[in-house]
Amino acid sequence: MLGFIIAVAAGFFTPLIGGLLVDPIVRVLGNHITIEADERPLIAFMLAMLVAGIASAVLVSGTPFWIILGGILGYFGSRIVEAVRKVMAERNAAE
Repeated sequence: MLGFIIAVAAGFFTPLIGGLLVDPIVRVLGNHITIEADERPLIAFMLAMLVAGIASAVLVSGTPFWIILGGILGYFGSRIVEAVRKVMAERNAAE
């Protein structure tokens, strides 16, 4: 369960680590691999999931499924909550 929570947090903070960690990695890999601008969020998400996976392995908590699910829910969490609120508001307005 702790691994899932760590993955949710890592997914949620993925946009914040984008500039801090992705820029140096893109510079290092830029000589060997072409990285497009629209791939930068993916690299940030991969780094966040790598950190979450290592943390869950060190803490012996969580399976790969729950780490991946937690990361996805963390990354899209604010959008999911907003979509649910919108559906509920539309349902209440229709009644």
